[in-house]
Amino acid sequence: MPILPAMSRHVGRVRTWLRLLHQHLGGARRRSEPITDSESLAVFLETRASFMAQSSLYGYLRTRAGMRYPELFDDDPFVVSINAAKWNVWLACLSDLAVYAGGLLARHGEAAAAGLAVTRIVERVLQRTGVPEGAGPAYPVEVARLRQRLAGCDWAAVTDDEAPFSHSPDALVRWAPVIDELKALDAGIVRNSVRFRWQEVRRELRRSLDAAAVLDLAQS
Repeated sequence: MPILPAMSRHVGRVRTWLRLLHQHLGGARRRSEPITDSESLAVFLETRASFMAQSSLYGYLRTRAGMRYPELFDDDPFVVSINAAKWNVWLACLSDLAVYAGGLLARHGEAAAAGLAVTRIVERVLQRTGVPEGAGPAYPVEVARLRQRLAGCDWAAVTDDEAPFSHSPDALVRWAPVIDELKALDAGIVRNSVRFRWQEVRRELRRSLDAAAVLDLAQS
């Protein structure tokens, strides 16, 4: 059965926005590569935070909207809202993953050196990203919040579990363009879904990270 012209238009807009999101946020997960220096860790943090932001936000919206999901992208106010949401959720994902990575580094060297290395790496990512178009007025505030979290982090106390991933579940609930009444009903499930999605990223980082090499090069 052929797709109706209106639905075809909606589907086309969805594909366009997904392609733009792929370009802006780094796209889906890349094949795991050894992480042996600051740049490779920066790439990992940036791309996996992007993957988590994109998959969590779009997954939630797709689940909540059901068959009407393609139609959302024909609504200009929604497009503006999701553009801001994706960048602010990305910052929260970057924040969580950076804290977790710093904790792994701290197990192989001095906690202060690990924290300094991760902080510099995150700054590199933020400088490359700049202030994205459409990120909204809250984006600089969330960047400051990320920096404040890293500056006050007790790197030696960061645990190798889901505890560091505390900002991204809340950010998805906060920023997803879903009416408050529905988000209140969904909040527990949404947060648990984000925490579950982080499990594979954590495993991948443990497998790929050469903490000693990253710290040695970061201090040289």
